[in-house]
Amino acid sequence: MILLDERDKRPIYEQIVEKLSDLIARGILTEGTPMPSVRSFAADLSINPNTVQRAYLELERRGCLYSVKGKGSFVADPGKVLSDRRDKIIGQVRSLAGDANTFGVEKEALITAVEEGYGEAERSSHD
Repeated sequence: MILLDERDKRPIYEQIVEKLSDLIARGILTEGTPMPSVRSFAADLSINPNTVQRAYLELERRGCLYSVKGKGSFVADPGKVLSDRRDKIIGQVRSLAGDANTFGVEKEALITAVEEGYGEAERSSHD
């Protein structure tokens, strides 16, 4: 389902949270999809089950997953994930624009870079 990066400095549970959030946001994991049990997911990833449990709890706190007693965890409505992801992207673009201004990057050059990035993303999504 996911691959962890051993060179990533972030804790493993944060990597799991990010990767599962991304799968939900992209529509790969859809609403109501059952998640693997904590033990089986931990075994697949060769990590401690407590790490997976921590990731699932964080995803529940964020509204990405919900639990049903005795049945497991399931993907929640992806709308919140998409909204949070969009808000994060807008914040990053604003921060980047501020940095660009600070370091003398012209507004037009930044807009052109964004447009080029959008074009590349659209072309790769059609491949």
